[in-house]
Amino acid sequence: MTASPRPSANAAPEAIITLARGEHPETDLEVKRSHFLGRAARTDDEASARAFIASVRARYPDARHHCSAFIVLVPGAQPIERSSDDGEPSGTAGAPMLDVLRGTGLTNTTVVVTRYFGGTLLGTGGLTRAYSQAATRALDAASRVRLDTRRLWRVRVPVADAGRLEAQLRANAGPEGIRMEQTTWEATHAVLTVSTCASDSGALAEQLAALTGGTAVAEPAGSRIVETALTRSL
Repeated sequence: MTASPRPSANAAPEAIITLARGEHPETDLEVKRSHFLGRAARTDDEASARAFIASVRARYPDARHHCSAFIVLVPGAQPIERSSDDGEPSGTAGAPMLDVLRGTGLTNTTVVVTRYFGGTLLGTGGLTRAYSQAATRALDAASRVRLDTRRLWRVRVPVADAGRLEAQLRANAGPEGIRMEQTTWEATHAVLTVSTCASDSGALAEQLAALTGGTAVAEPAGSRIVETALTRSL
């Protein structure tokens, strides 16, 4: 497999687009009696990407080529991009497939195209077009999801004020803004867990200041990933 350069990023994105977990349809592109079988999968790290490629190879052990491309995110580092021509002429399969994958904006995704040779040589241009089209079909057939990072905050307030504050925060909640997660009750205080889509608590601090007269403070409490299915126009 060969590595390809990718523009650097200063920080991980707040949201990424990837594939839904589970099996996705296999596509079959026929070009001059050669069959190009395409399949894509969600792979959250390099190990799972390589495992998926190996599983496709094991599924079709008599095929001549199992070309592949993947992009996976690495926390605090640049994404890993790899591609393989798997015996096809250099640059005719893996690199074009990786270009297709980049163009979709998908990450944590692997696409594999298995070729059964039909007896007619396609030439370098024909191979490039066939592998690009097969990769496109496989990725188009797969369901997409959006992964949003929600930042969690703890807000400690007296029990007497908790119900009112929780109700007000829920009333002001929105899918992209401040969201109530849960409330934990203690003897004299309650701890409200709130999430925001931003990496800081600026908007939350403003709401808390307005609702509590500045007595409640949001403290960082980690993060969680929210997965949302995406629909695409046909």
